[in-house]
Amino acid sequence: MTEQTTNGAAQNEQAQFSLQRIYVRDLSFEAPKSPEIFRQEWAPSVALDLNTRQKALEGDFHEVVLTLSVTVKTGEEVAFIAEVQQAGIFLIKGLDPASMSHTLGAFCPNILFPYARETLDNLVTRGSFPALMLAPVNFDALYAQEMERLQASQAQA
Repeated sequence: MTEQTTNGAAQNEQAQFSLQRIYVRDLSFEAPKSPEIFRQEWAPSVALDLNTRQKALEGDFHEVVLTLSVTVKTGEEVAFIAEVQQAGIFLIKGLDPASMSHTLGAFCPNILFPYARETLDNLVTRGSFPALMLAPVNFDALYAQEMERLQASQAQA
């Protein structure tokens, strides 16, 4: 009986991760030079800005929001500006602080990125522009760079 209780307690302390919901939190599209932009030669330059943020919800639930902001120019003219905030609610418990930070800062955005990319492509094509087809993003590498930057700034302080 004691062994069963001990094993049960150990199982309850194991890490848990569960995706509860994925949704679009915010969506924006602007084509300030249309319809004139469609008559110009299409030579796009793409500027992508990525951002993530997390918020603790009740219990062991967390919201993670991945923001993709894209500005596409052809020459000096802005063809369009598009932004997608793809969000997810995750149940995460039983992780040490370092693992929790990595999960929220890299693992969850990795899950959200394909949804955000698809939403962004759909939005852009509805504006009558070619799909962006964004390349995959290595959120683990971005997270590691951010941790190095934070450690360097703390060492300087």
